[in-house]
Amino acid sequence: MPTRTIDGQSLEVSNLDKVLYPATGTTKGEVIDYYVAIGAAMLPHMEGRPVTRKRWPNGVDHPAFFEKNLAKHAPKWLERKGIRHKDRIIEYPIIDSIVGLAWLGQQASLEIHVPQWRFDGDEMGPATRLVFDLDPGDGVGLPECARVAVAVRDMVSQIGLSAFPVTSGSKGIHVYVPLDRKLSPGGASTVAKQVASNLEKLMGDLVTATMAKTARSGKVFLDWSQNNPAKTTIAPYSMRGRDTPMVAAPRTWDEIEDGDTLTHLRFDEVLRRFERDGDLLTDLDPGSDSLEKYRSMRDPTKTPEPIPAQRPKVGTDTAFVIQEHHARRLHYDVRLERNGVLVSWAVPKGVPATTSENRLAVHTEDHPLEYLTFHGSIPKGEYGGGEMTIWDTGTYETEKWRDNEVIVRLHGDRVDGRFALIQTKGNQWLMHRMKDTPDPAAKYGRPTVEMPRGMAPMLATAGNVADLSADEWSFEAKWDGYRLIVEITGGEIKLLSRAGNVVTERYPALASLAEDLIDHDVVLDGEVVVFDKKGIPNFGLLQLGGADAEFLAFDLLYLDGTSLLRKKYVDRRRVLEALAAKSPSIVVPPLLEGTGAEALAHSAEQGWEGVVAKRKDSVYLSGKRAGTWIKSKNWRTQEVVIGGWRRGQGGRSGQIGALLAGIPSDDGLRYVGRIGTGFTDRTLQELAAKLGPLERKTSPFDEDLPTADRKDAVWVTPKLVGEVRFGEWTGSRRLRHPSWRGLRTDKSPDEVRFED
Repeated sequence: MPTRTIDGQSLEVSNLDKVLYPATGTTKGEVIDYYVAIGAAMLPHMEGRPVTRKRWPNGVDHPAFFEKNLAKHAPKWLERKGIRHKDRIIEYPIIDSIVGLAWLGQQASLEIHVPQWRFDGDEMGPATRLVFDLDPGDGVGLPECARVAVAVRDMVSQIGLSAFPVTSGSKGIHVYVPLDRKLSPGGASTVAKQVASNLEKLMGDLVTATMAKTARSGKVFLDWSQNNPAKTTIAPYSMRGRDTPMVAAPRTWDEIEDGDTLTHLRFDEVLRRFERDGDLLTDLDPGSDSLEKYRSMRDPTKTPEPIPAQRPKVGTDTAFVIQEHHARRLHYDVRLERNGVLVSWAVPKGVPATTSENRLAVHTEDHPLEYLTFHGSIPKGEYGGGEMTIWDTGTYETEKWRDNEVIVRLHGDRVDGRFALIQTKGNQWLMHRMKDTPDPAAKYGRPTVEMPRGMAPMLATAGNVADLSADEWSFEAKWDGYRLIVEITGGEIKLLSRAGNVVTERYPALASLAEDLIDHDVVLDGEVVVFDKKGIPNFGLLQLGGADAEFLAFDLLYLDGTSLLRKKYVDRRRVLEALAAKSPSIVVPPLLEGTGAEALAHSAEQGWEGVVAKRKDSVYLSGKRAGTWIKSKNWRTQEVVIGGWRRGQGGRSGQIGALLAGIPSDDGLRYVGRIGTGFTDRTLQELAAKLGPLERKTSPFDEDLPTADRKDAVWVTPKLVGEVRFGEWTGSRRLRHPSWRGLRTDKSPDEVRFED
């Protein structure tokens, strides 16, 4: 099944071309793309809330069904919490990531419903907002709903509350009111009912708060009941299961007050509005940035610690680090990746070595993920001043995670076992080493670790390797090709691109790997390349097809029931070389000898792309870009997004003359220049075939192009990513002397950024 990698998490997708909205031809792939694109705005309004799904697996012209309980086959990385319903507990998903939204799209969950309360730990918390559902009866419509919405706004403003309107995408309008006070589980519903009853008295000719449908004709039903803790409402930005792909769309009060022209909005309109105006509901559910306390305690001008400005992004919750911290008193900081940050405890006496020990653990502020690789000296006088080194690092699995109890299994070089962290009072916790639970499969000699599927590759950070020594670092050539994860089991091979797409059929020559490793279960990381006549990897030749492709393996992640992710790089490398010695099809390029500077010089002499330096003690962090891997290039390359092309002249008459390229920025697609060299006739033909269906009437760039560049321009929707080689950046941030290298089918436009 094809996969997509979103924020470092791999997601299996299927039937992307399946039409879910026959009236408009909207496909499941477009639904997934919408939820990914709108995720930054949508997630704060779903945060911590149980999600009920309404699914149309066969499209909106077929029956739908509600789904509450999370199926057993749902991805393990989805957070879930249980709610007791009469005689049973139903387990709901908590969607807190963009990949979680994409999973909903893959499930054809066109409608996403949530309550007005959030979980407090594992229990139902208080309501954070009120919602009024303005439902028009026979003979009335959106204009009348808009009048009532304004009346709701004005009434709640009298008690110091604000209101936010959302056209529901179905019939009426939702009005949300953020609460600045805690209300009991039934209190929110009581307050909402009182507002509705008051408006019924004031606007009895137009408003009814009565449930009976016979009372709704010619009126707007002001439904207050959705504030009941057991009720849910369509989430803001959710699509609707209607004939056309409408959305529960946030609106401005100016639009509501001009209600005579008000209409519901489609998903593409909502995306354009979001790109232009941002989230109109920012102040409804501002959410929380768990790194605020961390930042407030540190001055970036005085400490070398990482202090990211942006809110944390949710990762895979699998990495840990233990740091030896020589501050005012020696202690050990235990940090576990969770929801985009490192949840941290200071353990004065270190991790317990036996099950008979309990160690005090003081819960401290969350730290950024960049702390996974941080070591150095924090200046005296600053918070935490003193020397910090990495004592151990690796991966972990979660057995239990509650507000007052955490049970994890750590896999590090020094620490390997099950540990419980139990809150005793306030920030005081105990860290306890637990007895290992035996794996029954091991008794029969079966693998104790299941082979991982759809892993995302670990990424290197751009930097300078010239100053790195051979004592702590190993140096590899940086190959000019495509990154591949190779899964082999039972003599079958599966090739995954960096983006998580299955590309096995593209490189038939690599089938020999499966034949060579028929007796093994293996996951390899490496690069697929095509060598030119001089023995140098040639990216252009790779673009022409995979018949001559070769796979260069540089990491081994899993072998016959054993995960190697937590092993040091030098140990993984040693096992990889031993496996290659028995398997002729595995090509493991030799390491580069000497220092980083010597490795760079050698790679330049060979005509290679550059060097990747890897700390010898680094563990493998799937889907993450870490400072323990550093890459340096011998020439400048840049990924770009194609936004248009100019018609050719002379020998290229009737063909593409030059590509018009940009790089995404906060303001849109920033123009960086035109590319007119580096093409073969075949390349131009292939580009023309791919760009033809993407033609559009308007420029996708966020600025007017120079007259010479936009002359005879043909604009295209910016979906294709390519790579160029160039001399340098001009003062106006344009590419100087760019030359085309090829399309990057393994990259999406949202991954492209300025390389330097």
